[in-house]
Amino acid sequence: MKSFRHPHPTTRIRRLALSGASLAVLAAGFLSQAALAQEATPPRRGSANPSAAGASAQLGELSVEGVGNGRGIGVPEDPRGPINGYVANRSTAGTKTNTPLLETPQAITVIGRQQLDDQKPVSLQEALQYSPVLGATFGSDTRNDWFLIRGFPAQEVGLFLDGLQLFESAYATWKLEPFGLERIEVLRGPSSVLYGGTGPSGIVNAVSKRPPLVPVRYVEAGVNEYGNAYGAFDIGGPVTTTEGQGQFFYRLVGRVRGGGTQVDYTNDDSYYIAPSFSWRPDASTSFTLLTSFKHDDTKGQNFLPYVGTVRPAPFGFIPTSRFTGDPGLDKFTRDQALIGYEFEHRFDNDIVVRQNARYGQVDVDYRTRFGGGYATTPAAADLSRFNFLAQNSATQADIDTQVIAPFRTGFLDHTLLGGVEYRRYDINNVQDFGFGPSLNLINPVYTPNAPFTVAPFQNNFLTQNQVGLYLQDQIKFDRWTLVLSGRHDWVNTDNDNRIGASANRDVSAFSGRVGLIYTSDLGVAPYISYARSFNPVVGTNGVTGGLLRPETGEQVEVGVKYQPLGFDGYIGASVFDLYRQNVLSVNQANVIQVIQTGEVRSRGVELEAVANLMPGLRLVGAYTAYQLEITRDANPVNIGSTPTNTPQQFGSIFLDYTLQTGTWRGFGFGGGVRGVGGSFADVPNLTRVPTYVVGDAVVHYDWEGWRFALNVRNISDERYVAGCSSTSACFYGDRRRILASVGYKW
Repeated sequence: MKSFRHPHPTTRIRRLALSGASLAVLAAGFLSQAALAQEATPPRRGSANPSAAGASAQLGELSVEGVGNGRGIGVPEDPRGPINGYVANRSTAGTKTNTPLLETPQAITVIGRQQLDDQKPVSLQEALQYSPVLGATFGSDTRNDWFLIRGFPAQEVGLFLDGLQLFESAYATWKLEPFGLERIEVLRGPSSVLYGGTGPSGIVNAVSKRPPLVPVRYVEAGVNEYGNAYGAFDIGGPVTTTEGQGQFFYRLVGRVRGGGTQVDYTNDDSYYIAPSFSWRPDASTSFTLLTSFKHDDTKGQNFLPYVGTVRPAPFGFIPTSRFTGDPGLDKFTRDQALIGYEFEHRFDNDIVVRQNARYGQVDVDYRTRFGGGYATTPAAADLSRFNFLAQNSATQADIDTQVIAPFRTGFLDHTLLGGVEYRRYDINNVQDFGFGPSLNLINPVYTPNAPFTVAPFQNNFLTQNQVGLYLQDQIKFDRWTLVLSGRHDWVNTDNDNRIGASANRDVSAFSGRVGLIYTSDLGVAPYISYARSFNPVVGTNGVTGGLLRPETGEQVEVGVKYQPLGFDGYIGASVFDLYRQNVLSVNQANVIQVIQTGEVRSRGVELEAVANLMPGLRLVGAYTAYQLEITRDANPVNIGSTPTNTPQQFGSIFLDYTLQTGTWRGFGFGGGVRGVGGSFADVPNLTRVPTYVVGDAVVHYDWEGWRFALNVRNISDERYVAGCSSTSACFYGDRRRILASVGYKW
């Protein structure tokens, strides 16, 4: 790995340690009174959610490896299963073993099924908006999910499902269905030491609903004011079998949605079904088959100019409902299929062998006219447009085999993890581009023509094979936990270019991590960690045509976690200093091409809190602030600037309360506020996108198996710009959306 032009890690650790110590003192003082007040709070009542803790116990070794949260609250928690209310206590994301959050020296956020049911997000990016992650950075986009972790886009290499990567390249993107998920885990900071090629900012790991031990029967339907309606079902449980054949369990989750959106001519239609099946021949062995199939049908995103969205044009503001493509031409369809399994066996000596595998295929057909700024002057209101076509078909195969061996040496307890992972990705990538007719933004007249009459500018078949070996030791001594992790990856990338020179490259790299955390009797757990990451980027340089170089990253993190005895909640604070090298950016001379420009530094602080404050009352809140700076670039003018479309602070808080007794028992209400700070629409940082604040609300009623709910996002109907990637590419956020729904379980 090349040398870094910044302070030595030990110097940065000392600086961050001082900040971390201050955070620890502040957090302890702030929560001490809350802890005393909640000392006798009983666990929350059972939820109407069919996946609530105790109603849907999961299968496998992970469910019995650890019990409870170690703080005297709750029921045994499966780190792949339901959580109690909003508060998770265990996760596999940070170590690939069943580890309490209070013993993991890295920042982790867990969003459970109860929070998803209360907030009713329609996409993964919406589900992340009440976390230290910034979701929906490209506004009201029905095509894809976008999210920033610690200031860096993470959706391409940071999206995982059940611990296996869903890699994205070109326009072959995956889209997950929130209704099919049990929990969402956000691991912040470099993670390639366990997960292979990933970015340095972290990953989002979605955990699928799995076959339950007890029956689940649930149906739901809803509609919003744009006429977008849906129906969903979740059915599962044990299968009756003859004695001696083991135990069998199943689950079938499905959802269909269709109808309009806030943008004219743009529907958001999808079909999703996810069958799963588990076999447990004995108490030590389990095999689970996980599959899902999804079809999406929508249209492209509006690329709007800065003047007319952020700042008024002579004609005022462009309506948020204005469609700037062509109704007869524009389309975005996606078909994706995933099939995989999880196998695990525990031997009598407590050694565990696991194997997780999955094969996926995604096909995207994308045709659009997107805006390229004003054709003449803003006063004329004529938007220049480009014709764009992408036909991408990609497949990905992953197989991850692990061995976990607990043992003791003297006064040290070890949990040793060793694994080997193989990953193959290939994509057939065809893209075409040309000039299209302009469109008047005041009085649009759509004039379809034959847009693609020239040869594509990209036509290639790219394959990447990756093999990784990793080893980790979790060493416990008294109240200290030391985590030592290392991984080496070998990657081969082959680009079969049909219209230019082909290329092949072999690279290898080592990723490492060391973390130390101390868990006190008071529930205060300060920690420190250092990690490096490696990401073998798929794609070609838009200028040279050669294969892109691997990205590398380095981070120092200091933080504190707090979970006092008797308080069913959790608070976390972290400060970090993160570098990312060989960063991808848009070629300003040709906006459909990508190039790699030097290095970007992100340093900042993250705060989060989640709690079941009392029976029926739940809270989640987060605040993130960082300084993002280009520290090395081919263009010296850019050094010291902030990349576009990256707000440097944002925060949120959400509360939900359900009456537990009396005539109105089962009636509940809640609300939240989300605020996002300003960002820039250009690299010189001369055009600023302002801060926005929006509120959400929910009212719900549970009665004899029924659940009636009304969810409102952006309750005051604010018109705001979520971000701009350039002065000709700005994106409106969601206007007010009212969703009425009814569910029934039996």
